[in-house]
Amino acid sequence: MAESSGSNKAAERIGYITRVQSFSACHRLHSLHLSDEENKEVYGKCNNPYGHGHNYKVEVTVRGKIDPVTGMVMNLTDLKRCIEEVIMIPLDHKNLDKDVPYFANVVSTTENLAVYIWDNMAKALPASLLYEIRVHETDKNIVVYRGE
Repeated sequence: MAESSGSNKAAERIGYITRVQSFSACHRLHSLHLSDEENKEVYGKCNNPYGHGHNYKVEVTVRGKIDPVTGMVMNLTDLKRCIEEVIMIPLDHKNLDKDVPYFANVVSTTENLAVYIWDNMAKALPASLLYEIRVHETDKNIVVYRGE
């Protein structure tokens, strides 16, 4: 006979929550491992010595069991707090290359920005909850990182 109680199935349900946050920052694409000429060739106008800026949009997605008591994968207030600490405080209205120590020796590409955000969000969130970081550098350029 089919089980009539949904409680066992509900405990197994997996949900995804995505919170979107925007921030503004500037950077210069420049590798310490390349000559000035090679940097100009590889990065083009994004190698401008004075840098350039973006209005980034970041999507943070968490994945986990939907708690049968609270009905949540995680409290959105907690996710919002983590995003504030990991993204907004260190990155918003900053020069990524000069204000964020991680980028002192790492090229501040959007790929590396996604890795930076992932690594720090993974530390701030409960274990194994972080699923994906999606960084929109522009409307047409988007990087997705899942910790791989």
